[in-house]
Amino acid sequence: MFDALTDRFTQLRRKLLGFGRLSDREVSQALREVRTVLLEADVNYKVVGHFIRSVEAKLKEKNVAASLKPGELINATLYQGLVELLGETTPKLDLSSNPVVISLVGLQGTGKTTFAGKLAHKFRNRKPLLVACDPKRPAASDQLRSVAERAKCDFYPVSSDVVATSLAALKQARNRGNGFVVFDTAGRLHIDDDLMNELGAVQDKAKPNASLLVLDGMVGQDAVSQAEQFSTRLKLTGCCFTKLDGDARGGAVMSVRHVTGLPVFFVGTGEHLEDVEDFHPDRIASRILGMGDMKSLADKVQAATEGQDQRAIAEKFLKGKFDLDDFLGQLKGIKKMGNISKLLAMIPGAGNLEVDDSEFAQVEAMIQSMTPAERRNPDIVDGSRRRRIASGSGTTVTDVNRLLKEFAQARVLAKQMSGGRTPRPRMR
Repeated sequence: MFDALTDRFTQLRRKLLGFGRLSDREVSQALREVRTVLLEADVNYKVVGHFIRSVEAKLKEKNVAASLKPGELINATLYQGLVELLGETTPKLDLSSNPVVISLVGLQGTGKTTFAGKLAHKFRNRKPLLVACDPKRPAASDQLRSVAERAKCDFYPVSSDVVATSLAALKQARNRGNGFVVFDTAGRLHIDDDLMNELGAVQDKAKPNASLLVLDGMVGQDAVSQAEQFSTRLKLTGCCFTKLDGDARGGAVMSVRHVTGLPVFFVGTGEHLEDVEDFHPDRIASRILGMGDMKSLADKVQAATEGQDQRAIAEKFLKGKFDLDDFLGQLKGIKKMGNISKLLAMIPGAGNLEVDDSEFAQVEAMIQSMTPAERRNPDIVDGSRRRRIASGSGTTVTDVNRLLKEFAQARVLAKQMSGGRTPRPRMR
């Protein structure tokens, strides 16, 4: 997410940290570079001007030229300014009603239908219901039905009357105990009166708890223009951005709050239903500046390991009793967290590391090709067993040998750590 922007800011941040003292002229030069970075990221030029003036005023208050660590001071001020620009606080949906009703609005092609599925997955514990509210677009209802099947949630089909559909769906939701309802409303290629009148009627009659505008993160400042037009015609709670895993430069996300006043609630970061995140301005600012996002990484770890007794697993590991069944469970937890490169981007300094997800799949295949006894006690895996495992997993005996060797070394190191001994490197 925002890879190019993060790379530029990371370079600038490291450059600033190298200065012992900064003159007023050098501070101005640094701010010119910041301006260029933001404009190249397609941030609205008025927003850029406001941001630079704000940061400049803060630096004058702090007397950066007299500071012994001016680079750290400028970086901290840039971070503070980005958080303010992005919205400062994390917006939260009001989940107190039952059911909670969310209306997704936006132009055609922004990804509303898929995003409806992502919300259903995110709030899966509330027995979600996806409601098709687009009678015009061919196969729109079928597409949402398919998304509902993927999300393993209930679905309500559209009729020719969108308002009647929304009211009937709400009645069914109350009768069947659906606690989270999402209206996937109609879109158009362009904003027109018919669309706005239809969306307004659904708002007036069905009275959703929140109306969220879905914006395509790939279209740049067009997304901000769409937000302005929708917000003048409809009562919007906030917005969401999709497709931020692609080549999105991030300018629209950084501009929309300042230009329209609409908070960003969620961002879509991939094609899978689980690829949706709450929008935390402080965490996003940290990522943009190349400082990582350990809080979001911790959230992902917690969600992925839900139901696993991590303390018991850690104790087994330190006693050297950690087996391949335990290891397989941890691998599956990592896979649930998503793309490994995305996870590394949340760790300060690790964003540029390249890890091939297929290596994890290969290790998983080898372990799954073992019998339960072999997983519990890898020491029994002799030559003939290794050949069978390699054949069953589509790997080579060399791959199996390497896995077993590295796993055995890890268990030895764990035992040494638990005993308070520092592991010695082996002499070759």
